[in-house]
Amino acid sequence: MATLGPCPPRFADLKRDIAESFGPGFQERVTKAWNEILVELKAETANIAREGSEGIPQVDFAELQGLSKDKLDTIKRKGCVVIRNVVDDAEALSWKADLVDYVKTNPVKGFPEEDKQFFQIYWTKSQVRARAHPNVLSASAWLNNLYHIKSSEAKLDKVDLSTPLSYADRFRMRHPGNQWNNFPPHIDGGAIERWEDKVFRTCFADILNGNWRDHDPYDLEGRINAKSSMYGRENQATIFRTYQGWLALSETAPHEGTLKLFPNVFLSNAYIILRPFFSPKLAESDPGYLEPENWQYDISYHDFPGIYSVGTGFTGPRPNAQSHPHLKLDETMISVPKVYPGDTVFWHCDMVHAVEVEHVGKEDSCVMYIPAVPYTPQNAAYIQKQKESFIKGIPPPDFPPWEGESGFKGVGLPEDIQHPIGKRAMGFPVEVAA
Repeated sequence: MATLGPCPPRFADLKRDIAESFGPGFQERVTKAWNEILVELKAETANIAREGSEGIPQVDFAELQGLSKDKLDTIKRKGCVVIRNVVDDAEALSWKADLVDYVKTNPVKGFPEEDKQFFQIYWTKSQVRARAHPNVLSASAWLNNLYHIKSSEAKLDKVDLSTPLSYADRFRMRHPGNQWNNFPPHIDGGAIERWEDKVFRTCFADILNGNWRDHDPYDLEGRINAKSSMYGRENQATIFRTYQGWLALSETAPHEGTLKLFPNVFLSNAYIILRPFFSPKLAESDPGYLEPENWQYDISYHDFPGIYSVGTGFTGPRPNAQSHPHLKLDETMISVPKVYPGDTVFWHCDMVHAVEVEHVGKEDSCVMYIPAVPYTPQNAAYIQKQKESFIKGIPPPDFPPWEGESGFKGVGLPEDIQHPIGKRAMGFPVEVAA
């Protein structure tokens, strides 16, 4: 793995610039907000730990259009959902069988090198067909439509939440009995950009104004044109995903290498965004370390906790017990409930997530990464570049380049996308009946 380095000294200036941009009284407002957030977190982390996997919302694909307001509110507050029976079991299992053949037959890229389980592969027939499956895209559109425009004055041209796009990503086929430390708690879709990019920062303006209870993680306005990748770092998504997600191709239960989540995106956002502006007064070993009165407003230091320099850019946020102690991640990173072939799991683009270190099951844990992506001008432009990568059989633009899969046995082709909604999602023209 790449070596993680510290934040540069110039980030102290970034903190001061943010404080000044929100005008007089910034310190007083965010200090009041911080103290309130810590009180809320103390109660909510206990609730999360108590509920465990049962606290992760679960619905059936057939129910999506008729969910109650209470259920929808829970899904939005938690920021995650397991959607059952999106794809028929037999079809999902056939896709897994094809993946097994593909990695046995072709010189695939993946890690660990001596026993590949996470594959830098994008264009197998199974992946191409899964992304284009009408139910997968219907679920994506449903998730996209959980977002909205909060301001009555905001106007977003050429944005269509009901037209899903396909973002090509990888798959994993994790073997039982091993330990994975590659995916500790983290948030994708932007590191220091959440604070540094002025447009991205508007997504968290209510938090930075001190009005943290008004924060809306589903407001589209700042998301559409936010720069989530300012430094061109590989494996950093440049598109806007409403939800990250994966499609299960096997049975996977807790402790079998599954996904772990901090299921309250509203509170984690509020805490993580304000964390760089505060420091503890006491040593970590002190019994009162977590109490609000023992933390102070402090923008003298350049660190953004959980953000690290790597290569030409930055990675994170990667919260841990030291950088973000009030999240109590040792207790609150919750494994998703058992999934079956054809089930999907989705989590909000701001959500803290991880992969279990252990896999004590008896079978491979196999998933394809398929996020929910709405039609926006920026996303559509990426999809056109991605389409050219698909045709050439090379990695998509957001991923590390290599010679690709062209000529591989079983590689997917444009003709493997048969349904019009799948063609449109991949940027191909769709014939309109006369």
